[in-house]
Amino acid sequence: MYGMLYESVQHYVQEEYGKEVWRKICQIVDCRHNTFKTHQIYPDKLMPDFAAALSACTGESFDSCMNFFGRCFVRFFSNFGYDKMIRSTGRYFCDFLQSIDNIHLQMRFTYPKMKSPSMQLTHMDNDGAVILYRSGRTGMSKYLIGQMTEVAREFYGLEIKLYVIESQNDISGGTAGPIKLTDGPLTVVVKYRMDFDNREYMAKRVNVVAHPTQLKLPTVNLNVFLELFPFTIVLNHDMKITNAGEKIVETWILHNPGANPKRFIGSQVMDLFKCRRPKDTTITWETIQKMKTVLFEFELIRTGHNRAAYDVALNMDFDDLDDMKLNEAQAMALANAQEFSQEHASDEVTGESEIDPATGERRSSQGLRSILLKGQMFYLKDVDSLIFLCSPLIEDLDELHGIGLYLNDLNPHGLSRELVMAGWQHCSKLEIMFEKEEQRSDELEKSLGLADSWKRQGDELLYSMIPRPIAERMRKGQEHVCQSFEEVSVIFIEVLHVYDGGSNNIQDAMQAVNTLNKVFSALDEEIISPFVYKVETVGMVYLAVSGAPDQNPLHAEHACDLALRVTKKVKGHNLPDVAIRCGINSGPVVAGVVGLKVPRYCLFGDTVNTASRMESSCDPWKIQLSSYTAEKVSKVGYKVESRGYVTVKGKGEMETFWLLEGPPE
Repeated sequence: MYGMLYESVQHYVQEEYGKEVWRKICQIVDCRHNTFKTHQIYPDKLMPDFAAALSACTGESFDSCMNFFGRCFVRFFSNFGYDKMIRSTGRYFCDFLQSIDNIHLQMRFTYPKMKSPSMQLTHMDNDGAVILYRSGRTGMSKYLIGQMTEVAREFYGLEIKLYVIESQNDISGGTAGPIKLTDGPLTVVVKYRMDFDNREYMAKRVNVVAHPTQLKLPTVNLNVFLELFPFTIVLNHDMKITNAGEKIVETWILHNPGANPKRFIGSQVMDLFKCRRPKDTTITWETIQKMKTVLFEFELIRTGHNRAAYDVALNMDFDDLDDMKLNEAQAMALANAQEFSQEHASDEVTGESEIDPATGERRSSQGLRSILLKGQMFYLKDVDSLIFLCSPLIEDLDELHGIGLYLNDLNPHGLSRELVMAGWQHCSKLEIMFEKEEQRSDELEKSLGLADSWKRQGDELLYSMIPRPIAERMRKGQEHVCQSFEEVSVIFIEVLHVYDGGSNNIQDAMQAVNTLNKVFSALDEEIISPFVYKVETVGMVYLAVSGAPDQNPLHAEHACDLALRVTKKVKGHNLPDVAIRCGINSGPVVAGVVGLKVPRYCLFGDTVNTASRMESSCDPWKIQLSSYTAEKVSKVGYKVESRGYVTVKGKGEMETFWLLEGPPE
């Protein structure tokens, strides 16, 4: 089913019962769709499942819930303007009942995959009407009752009583279709009786009695009628073809080259055609008489361009069958068969046929496409016959050629030719628009790709300046980006002997920048997130922290590991005259983002100052620890050595320690 049906259910269940009830319904049926798209296909079983769930939540019966859903759909589709289509079908409710099938037929252009039911008005009287419903879905008969009662109330001001008279293959609440006990397709058939005041319609029916002016008109010869309408079939009470227009005979011969051209007249109509619309309808005289306003759609049954079929057509002695002579259409068809035989003479050598060796069945013809005839059935009292006044159902020029017809073959009256040309022009415009949309789609994909690339680059740049958790909090608009940490370990690393500040030589400065870049890059490679975070570089000093912004109980150990690794790595680069020294201290800090332009994540507190003093008072290629940090790491196996007391600015005398190596593995 299309999403519009489920949209109506969702909207009015929430309106009538509340959003909480709808949420419970979705949980019961395990529906994961938050919203439904109008033109998207969804499983048929959702509708009865929703009704069963609503019944469980509200205590109402399943049938009343399906009835409610049907009323919801009628109320909902007015938002799309479809109420105008119903209002324009006629003045009376019976006019609408006669046009239901035609409305579904027109809606297929908007909803091409719509599996619409078939409904025919079979009886009318002063007290109501009877309709016959056919569908391939079960459990929807009560849904239709809701639709009909709401249409009658909303558009015609009628309060109707609708109930089922007969039912076949309908399973209340079913979701999988009719139960098949045979191999043939089964159809749900339900006959409804509608009770309402229908006296005004019955009193004003047109053509119940012939107007006096009609009785004075002379009879028209049937041949003249068939000449005016070349796509016409005349049927007797046995539904046999007694006469037909020239074009429909010619089309049948063209699609059935292996059949006797004279067999068309006198054949049962269902032997030559398949009724596509209304679906699953038995074509009988009594049935057709009740469907005066229904549009019929017949598909021509054909044998296809089969080599054997052409041979039969060419070798058949039609003169021995009866005394009828071939008309112009039949002679043309035989000429086409002769031409086809000459063009495909090589097929005899290759042995090609339309028989599939795997299945033994005939393959579908790859030549002409099936032809669909759409029209209306009329009763002609003068000849006591039914006529199927129809025309080919063709969308554009490609389809016209695909079924072997030309514009001159179509009815000269009406809009058949204009509609074909309009369809072709419309398709051309659609193709141009489609190509433009494809180009726009490609450009949009490229733009989205570039936008994603730029976003990734921007994120990487942002995360290089601000820790990811802090950046995410700032994106959410949280202003409190300042955070305190009870204990972290701060690492200062300074690069020594890189540049002589008194030198005026540009080459020396450039060499110093390259050297500093190599050292800092080596340090960056040793940063292992989230155990250690690089805070910033200031001049020749490299600042990192362990325990912030991600809390880490092993912050002292990870800080010492970093210092040992970078000392070893920088030594391995063998940079002349270059040395580094490290200082580490542990304690509480406050961290936060500072600034609007090029914002930075900064650390504040006495712990940072002490760590800086540990570095500035350190010797080259040494790692100096505060006493607190040394105590923490020595307990877990790190080898430290007391340096003694060192004068620290702002602190006085402090005992410090050298970090010698990590714990034994």
